[in-house]
Amino acid sequence: MKKIELLNPPEVIFRSNWVDRYETKVSRWLIPWDGAEAVDIGLIGVPLSKTSISVSGASMLPNAMRELFKTVTTYNVDADVDLQELLARDMGDLQMHVTDLLRCHQNIEQGMTNVYEALPGIFPILVGGDHSITYPSVKAFKKRFSGKVGIVQFDAHMDVRNLEDGGPSNGTPIRSLLESAIVEGRHIAQLGIHSFANAKPYREYALSKGITQFTARQVAKEGIENLVKQAMEIAGNGTEAIYVTVDMDVLDQAYAPGVPAMAPAGMTSWQLLDGLFLLGQNPKVKGLDVVCVDPVRDQRQSTIRTALYGILTFLAGYSKRESSV
Repeated sequence: MKKIELLNPPEVIFRSNWVDRYETKVSRWLIPWDGAEAVDIGLIGVPLSKTSISVSGASMLPNAMRELFKTVTTYNVDADVDLQELLARDMGDLQMHVTDLLRCHQNIEQGMTNVYEALPGIFPILVGGDHSITYPSVKAFKKRFSGKVGIVQFDAHMDVRNLEDGGPSNGTPIRSLLESAIVEGRHIAQLGIHSFANAKPYREYALSKGITQFTARQVAKEGIENLVKQAMEIAGNGTEAIYVTVDMDVLDQAYAPGVPAMAPAGMTSWQLLDGLFLLGQNPKVKGLDVVCVDPVRDQRQSTIRTALYGILTFLAGYSKRESSV
């Protein structure tokens, strides 16, 4: 049995005692890792939201999402895919420090490095937490590859705030990656950027670094499939691997009432799900995180449920990838 340092078992496990012999709930498929299996896909909680600029309880998302495992099945009718064919496990949560935020980021980087060393072939799905977790996560992710990595980001925000006014936060992961030379701007594509949620100097900074941005309005006008294909080309051109990061505030407030920074005129749930299904099919995509849902503010767990559907829909695409190899 393997013990991976800085990775703790899931805090909670939710199962239903009622069973239908012909139906499998996610709770009976995405079970805790036993420390021995050679896992293909690992779900990892990152319960950190003290680095959020907006007041946020997103650190509670991993457990809140686990609570919903017993409410959804493994079958995607649109793709005719049953996720039971994939070997996926709940790996638990990365260990956070109570007061030291920089230590939390160090734990994320080192903890994920430990995961990759113990399970070299694992496909990681990180559940935040706020968006600050993406910087240390991608730092660890980059060490897996000899070549460059690209990023496809769903987000209302550009996440290139300056580091002097607040230090590393949920508004700085992309700038941190650029300034530490982990990722080049020409390998970053951002989808769903909102108006009235960003500043002109940050738009100018992003463009000067070569980042490609597609606004939420562009998604509505030009179609998600077309833009995701462009984003995959940008992130995959000259890189060895692509990391996908999803900030749930990319959605319109009608679809995501539980995000700390909700706003109108965002993407729809279908646009996000269709985009993630396409990304799941791309063999160059080798990591995913989903961040910024506050269970305390969510109404009837609707945003949490959408985040879970996003992960499952991505895996439906991933299953298509696997079956075509």
